[in-house]
Amino acid sequence: MQVHEYSFVIDAPREEIWAAMHPPIPKPGTIHEPRIIEHGAVRIEIVHEGNADGQGLVRHCYFPVPKYLLSGGVAQSWETISEARAPEYSRYDAIGKPLWSQALGWQRYEDQGDGTTKVTFHEEYHVFNPIMRALLEKRVHRFISKDNDRIVKAAIEGALKAARARRTAAQAPGSSS
Repeated sequence: MQVHEYSFVIDAPREEIWAAMHPPIPKPGTIHEPRIIEHGAVRIEIVHEGNADGQGLVRHCYFPVPKYLLSGGVAQSWETISEARAPEYSRYDAIGKPLWSQALGWQRYEDQGDGTTKVTFHEEYHVFNPIMRALLEKRVHRFISKDNDRIVKAAIEGALKAARARRTAAQAPGSSS
């Protein structure tokens, strides 16, 4: 099993981060018309939104993997948010291919007492086939995880920026709020 974990600090209270990461959805996704989120080469299709905290959310993800996996350089996973405790913690469980694997990951949001939040991202990755595990698990997980630090932080910062812009627009004179 491979494990990747890192932390960073965001200049916002955890309640604001949680709200930005779980905004009201105007039109929920379905299996036939998923809500789409893209971060560079990563595409996430939300097929079920889950509850207000995101628990029960189901997503179909596409992400880069090494081309030697004979998948055209793209893997996919089915993921569900199996636990969510606003505004402090969210966990997902996933099954991926082409290198049939299982993953679990979580994000924890810790109030730092000064208006900032420490965000910790943790992921565990396990390839089912013992031969493929020995040959490829470490290399493939390193490839998959190499941009996670940047992508997760950018996603949170982008969500905060969008939420703050929506709030500013709603408070502007002449707005319909």
